[in-house]
Amino acid sequence: MWFTYILRCSDESFYIGISNDVNKRFLNHKNNKGGRYTRSHNVEKVVYTEQFKTKSEAMKRESELKKLSHVEKEALIKKHL
Repeated sequence: MWFTYILRCSDESFYIGISNDVNKRFLNHKNNKGGRYTRSHNVEKVVYTEQFKTKSEAMKRESELKKLSHVEKEALIKKHL
């Protein structure tokens, strides 16, 4: 299984990515072994995940989520709490 995930950073920004192990990937980001963005924005927590059967499906959804505005991302997260 693959996941698209959204992380909240300490400056209230979001990071969106994909992984087949969200918890492990979050720890990588938390320990500055993730993406360049998260090294400078201090991730706080995973706030949203979606599950997919294939990596390509997860990548497609990641691209869609990255196009959303900050307000739209907030609404998506609140809707799924």
